Amino acid sequence: MQKFTTLSGIAAPLDRANVDTDQIIPKQFLKRIERTGFGEFLFFDWRYLDDGKTPDPKFELNEDRYSGAVVLIANKNFGCGSSREHAPWALDQYGFRAIISPSFADIFFNNCFKNGMLPVVLPQEIVDLLLANAKTTPGYALTVDLPGQTVSDGHGFSAHFDVDPFRKHCLLNGLDDIGLTLQDEPGITAYEATRPTWRTGVGQAA
Repeated sequence: MQKFTTLSGIAAPLDRANVDTDQIIPKQFLKRIERTGFGEFLFFDWRYLDDGKTPDPKFELNEDRYSGAVVLIANKNFGCGSSREHAPWALDQYGFRAIISPSFADIFFNNCFKNGMLPVVLPQEIVDLLLANAKTTPGYALTVDLPGQTVSDGHGFSAHFDVDPFRKHCLLNGLDDIGLTLQDEPGITAYEATRPTWRTGVGQAA
């Protein structure tokens, strides 16, 4: 999993509450067997007109000034709905590494950490300020500092956010569930070496 330390870049506003995972990555794209290639389908029903090819000029993320954005500023209850892990995959593969919101759906929140993304919870009034800044200030950028647990814009704004110490450790070191398990590889190997030989055939036909 990719490490997350400090992220700086363009911030894009998505001033919509209760954005669910079917809006983030519609169900028709969940048939893919790979874990890659979902970024192009992010917010598909909003990004494109009915032909599925022409970008909808009314959708905020289609504006040129948000091209290459790495921080998404969203409104409350982001990521609600079904538990599909494809939602953080799509956001990450589109280019977003951090999402700022007043609140997240629990499963989506957990899935972000497991996939190297940082969901940042800030008070509604601060998120409203950031949304307004991103809408009105060309090239508005934010720095998300995980070690220091701050969000700042280089123009005087700075806010602290809380993060679980264990999740912070995992992101800083790029550790997903597999990576955490592999930290104990020497112990696992030592245990396997002491297993009785007769047990190696458990569950196999004679």
